[in-house]
Amino acid sequence: MVKLLEEKGIEDKRVLTAVGDVRRHLFMDKGLEAYAYVDKAYPIAAEQTISQPYTVAFQTQLMELKKGDSVLEIGTGSGYQTAVLMTFDGIKVYTIERQQELFKKTALLFKKLRLTPKKVIFGDGYKGLPEKAPFDAIIVTAGAPQVPKPLLEQLAIGGKLVIPVGSKDQIMTRYVRTGEKAFDKKTFGSFKFVPLLKDRN
Repeated sequence: MVKLLEEKGIEDKRVLTAVGDVRRHLFMDKGLEAYAYVDKAYPIAAEQTISQPYTVAFQTQLMELKKGDSVLEIGTGSGYQTAVLMTFDGIKVYTIERQQELFKKTALLFKKLRLTPKKVIFGDGYKGLPEKAPFDAIIVTAGAPQVPKPLLEQLAIGGKLVIPVGSKDQIMTRYVRTGEKAFDKKTFGSFKFVPLLKDRN
C-alpha cells in the first residue's frame, strides 16, 4: 500500500508511515476485511463509506501537520482517518460525527483499540467546535456543497481547512487563514465523497 501511495504522489514520509502503520481492516465491517488493503472506498454503517487510503493520505498531507497542532475532524465515520491522524507525534485530535449509529459504534471501537482522541463528539459538523477553537487544521471527510463559514472562523492564523467542495463530484480545496478575514485558497483536483449533512435546526 505504501509503495502505491508513493507512486500516486504522496511524498510526506510521516503520512506514508501513518497509513502503513494503521491496520485498516480493524475499521471495516465483517465480510469486507479481505479488501482492507485495496485502494478503494467501501461501505460502512449509516450509508457512509470508509475513504480509500489514497484519499486519506492526500488530505492528511495537505494539512502539513506539525507537533502540537490541534486538529478538528468533521466526520468521524469508521474512525480510520482519526487513527491515521493520531499516529502523528503530539497532535491533539477532536472529531465530530452526526450519524448516531456510527458515533456509538466508532466510540466503542476507539475504546477497544485504546485510541484516545481529545474528544469524540456526537453533533453537527457544520458548526465545528467553537469551544475548542482555534484549530491549526480542520479536515472535512464528506462533500460540502458550500464551505461552512464557522469552520473558516475557527481556524487559527496560519491554520488550514482541507475540504472537498461540490454537490456531485467535489474539488479538494485548502484554505489557509492568512489574517483575521483573509484566506488563501488552492484546489487539488476532483474527488468523490458522500455528502456532508447538517442539522435542520
